[in-house]
Order: sequence, then C-alpha cells, then structure tokens
Amino acid sequence: MNNLLDIKTPAQGEAQALKSDYGLESQGLANLRMAYWNLPTEALYEEIAFRREARISHNGPIIVHTGKHTGRSASDKFVVKEGSTEENIWWGEYNRPFNPDKFNDLYNRMQGYLQGRDVFVQDCYAGADPNYQLPIRIITEYAWHSHFARNMFLMARTHEELRRHVPEFTVIAAPGFKGIPQIDSTATNTFIVLNFAQKLCLIGNTGYGGEIKKSVFTILNYLLPLQNVMSMHCSANIGVRGDTALFFGLSGTGKTTLSADPHRRLIGDDEHGWSDDGIFNFEGGCYAKVIQLSPTAEPQIYACTRRFGTILENVPYDPVTRVIDLDDESITENTRASYPLDYIENAVPEKMGGHPQNIILLTCDASGVMPPIARLTPDQALYQFISGYTSKIAGTEAGLGKEPEMTFSTCFGAPFMVHRPAFYADLLKRKILKYGANCWLVNTGWIGGPYGIGKRISIRYTRALLNAALDGKLLSVPFKKDPVFGFEVPQQCDGVPENVLDPSGSWSDHEFYMQKYRELATRFVENFKKYEEGCPAEVKAAGPKK
Repeated sequence: MNNLLDIKTPAQGEAQALKSDYGLESQGLANLRMAYWNLPTEALYEEIAFRREARISHNGPIIVHTGKHTGRSASDKFVVKEGSTEENIWWGEYNRPFNPDKFNDLYNRMQGYLQGRDVFVQDCYAGADPNYQLPIRIITEYAWHSHFARNMFLMARTHEELRRHVPEFTVIAAPGFKGIPQIDSTATNTFIVLNFAQKLCLIGNTGYGGEIKKSVFTILNYLLPLQNVMSMHCSANIGVRGDTALFFGLSGTGKTTLSADPHRRLIGDDEHGWSDDGIFNFEGGCYAKVIQLSPTAEPQIYACTRRFGTILENVPYDPVTRVIDLDDESITENTRASYPLDYIENAVPEKMGGHPQNIILLTCDASGVMPPIARLTPDQALYQFISGYTSKIAGTEAGLGKEPEMTFSTCFGAPFMVHRPAFYADLLKRKILKYGANCWLVNTGWIGGPYGIGKRISIRYTRALLNAALDGKLLSVPFKKDPVFGFEVPQQCDGVPENVLDPSGSWSDHEFYMQKYRELATRFVENFKKYEEGCPAEVKAAGPKK
C-alpha cells in the first residue's frame, strides 16, 4: 500500500512490537513508510479490511481475488545461474537460467518500488523436523499475503525467538511491481526469480498466494536432497496402527482430499521430507482446492471453509449475505482455501511420522483406461515416479482450458524440482528398499470412456480401495497382471464393482478401449526417452509394453 496521506492504520501502534534484531536494512530495504512485523491473524484481519484487500465472509473466512493470475505462472519462473549451484541444477523448461547482474538490477528496481510503501514481514520456518528446519522470512506488499504466510508456514513459539530470528532464505512478494522484459530479461511483466547464492526469491506482478508457497517448496527441493533427505510433492497421514502413508500427485489428483481421512491422522497435505528418522511436513498449513467441495465426501476440508482464519482465494460469494458458493467456477476452477493444519481435527501436532509402509502414486487419467488401483514393484514405482503421468486440471496453471490436459510431470512435481529427476529417483529408490514400503498406483480420473464420455471415478470407490490397501487387506486378494503396463490389478475389493476394478468392462467397445490403452502406453514410452540416460536398466524395463 502506498499510504501517501500517512494515515494511521489499525495495527500501526503494534507494528514494531515483534521485530527481529536482523532488520530489513540488512537486506537492502530502506526508506519504507512502515514495516509491520509478525502481526497475528487478528491484527492482519484488521489491516486487510482497512486496506480493502479482501472481504470477510459468513462465519469469518476472508475472501480474496488474486487478480489476473488465479494459478501459478509456471513460464515466468527463473533460477539465477551462478557458480555455486550451476552444476547441480536441472536447467530447462522449469528452471530457466537468469543472469546474476539482471537479478541485481531487478532487485534494485524492486527496492526502489517499495520505498515509501508499507510492507508486512513474517519470520517463520519451513520443515517440522528441527534437524532440517529452514528459517525463512516472507516480506509482502499485501497484508493478506502475510496472513497466508502465517497459515502456510511454521511459526515461532516465543517473542524472544522472533527477536533472534535470522532468515536463511527470504521471499519478497510485490504484486504491484511489474518486470519490464526489455530491461529485466523476464518473459513477461510477471516473474518468480530464485537466487540460491543470495538466498533470495523475488515475486512480482502476481497476487496468487501459491507462488509464495511453491517458491519455498522449490528452495527445499534444492537444499534437502543434498543432505540425503528426499523432498516430495506429497501428502502424508498415519493410521491407528501408527502406519504412515504417502500420497504423491499433482494438483487435482486428490492429494489433499484423500489424505484428509477422518479415520487417519493428517501429517500434511502437500509437501514433505523423508529423512533417516522418518517423514516430516514442510509446512504448517493446508492449501486445498475447494471447487465443488462436498460436505459429505470431504467434511473436514469443507468445515475449514467456514472458519475464521481461513483464506478463500477466488471463491464467489453473495455480496449482501457474504455466503460463499463453492460450486461457482465463474472466476476460476482453481478456487483455494488456505488454513492452519490444526483446523483439521485429527491432524498430528508434531507434523512428523515414521517411515512409510505404503506409498500411493496418484494419477488423474482423463483417457479413462487406467485401473483405479494397481500394485507396483519398486522398479515400477520408480518408472511411474519418473514419468509422473496425470492430467492437468483446469485453473491450476495459467493458460489451461476446461478440458483436462494429458501431461507427464516428472517426480509428480516437475515445476518445483531443481535437481535432475534421476537424482530424486535414486534417493527415493534407496528409501523404498531400505524401509520396505508397499507401492501403489491409484487413478482418480475417468472410467467408462475418456473425459466428455465417461465419468470421474467415485471418491467412495477410491476411498474403499485405499482403505483396503492401507489396512493390508488388498494384499491378500487375487491379482491379475496387466497386459500392457505389467503391474498387478486386484480382482476384488469390498464395496467396489468389478467394472470399476477392470475399467475395460465399463467401455462399450473393448477393442476401442485397448486401442486407447496402447496409445497411452506409447505416450509413456516416448516421454521416458527423455530420462533414459543414467536410468538403471531395471527401471527402464519396468515400463509398459506397446
């Protein structure tokens, strides 16, 4: 906010009360009108309302409109190419190189933009395991982004801890600041630029909260694997027997929904590390898709959309009653809710768990040919992990239309992976073999035909299959080897019809089904050629046979 009239804001009197001794001047930010340090949620609500950044909805959540960007702007992400990290980074589509001098010029212009303006600072942490915890600082132009940081990351416990906080990485988000491609060498006016040497991330010209969250994830994806910690785009939960399960998958595949199981305790919904001590959440909150959220199928997440402290991104509402409409996709299908993890009733307070007994690889198959669940060997799991097959669901990225788009996103999160895929795959294989996890491929996509003809698999069936797998019951039923992919498909499961377990039975034309299945297998094989170099022979052999 550019407060030209120097109007006193609701929290101005308390703005410096929780200030770190390591001030913003140390990071090159000077001549600010006011820095608001570590404001609690209640104070941020007042600032958000005062600045008219959002509306307060029925029952208390704030509703924000993120502007032009209602999803990640993946083509606008860059990594500064410099000597200390250059050899480690997987340069290409998702890690575009950025000139160090251009980065300095861009930062200088951003520093100039912020002069005379208000900023909000949250000093927090990423990583629940104290042995691998990263102190971070989130500096934002918007008060609601500061609230988002409080929801999504791990907070300090005492005022003294905040006073002594020194960030090891800083993210600065200034939606009002635009890059100039002719000057800054950005692709558009929007940019997300990571500099590992300066331990700094700059975000401009986008208000989408997910850019802040995923930038921190990308940072951890670089740093932690160098310490033998597997960084994962997955959710995690724990059963009554203390068994941990991981759910890998891209947005729209069901990571958040399926891990928020009332019969299991939630470790986290999106980002985790796997060390030699077990699993730990990177975050302190959840960031769930809420379009057409069901109070019966997803009761815990649904309840969070009615709580004070939740941030609802791009959710339409009645301006008179302030009642939200989760079925309205007029702004975007990528409507989101950000809320603290402890809003989920059975969340694990420590955000940590033991080594996983089951690993679930989630895919959303829009072609309607994949089985709803299949048992994988470790090598097949690695093949699927490197492939990362799914369908992009409308709204999660800029430029997507209504129809799901088939994609292969290696490691189930290519836009956030900084090392080469083989680096993560080797680390994952060593973990699977060392700790003996069962691996499963679960399809949450379409049956009875492709998108537009068939229908999406009922979440009731998916939950029944998952419960049987996690409880160990599915291990004892008859399996049939798939003729194309080679994995094993269960022949029975309580509560799931046979024509769901065998998707070919739900197609009216079996030959047409097999044609489409082989076409998908061909896509797998062609895609995997990009990763064959350096890939073990046994993993290559674990792919489909055309």
